[in-house]
Amino acid sequence: MTEPAPLSPPPILGADWSAAEPGVTRRLAARGQQLMAMQVRFERGARGARHDHPHEQLTLVLSGTFEFVLGDTRHTLHAGDSLSIPGGVPHEALAVSDGELLDMFTPVREDLVGP
Repeated sequence: MTEPAPLSPPPILGADWSAAEPGVTRRLAARGQQLMAMQVRFERGARGARHDHPHEQLTLVLSGTFEFVLGDTRHTLHAGDSLSIPGGVPHEALAVSDGELLDMFTPVREDLVGP
């Protein structure tokens, strides 16, 4: 009989906020073996620079208003709205007001939180 795989460390809730980009801070909200969630706070006018990654991403607007560009399509999102971002699609965000997002990724973005 094989031994079960060790479990990932428990989610780190309430960890310290760290700077991501000018006017943007983030913290790990939860982490499983294949899924993670990050809280991301934006000051009005702050940008999440255009980038892409192979991970599927769901973004939920917790507060504020954001303009997202997903590929070549612009989306305006308000508190309670969400956006599905397929892996490999370039995307960016602009905070129209102060606001907060919950970004969920699968698989885990080890480039952000380590293995």
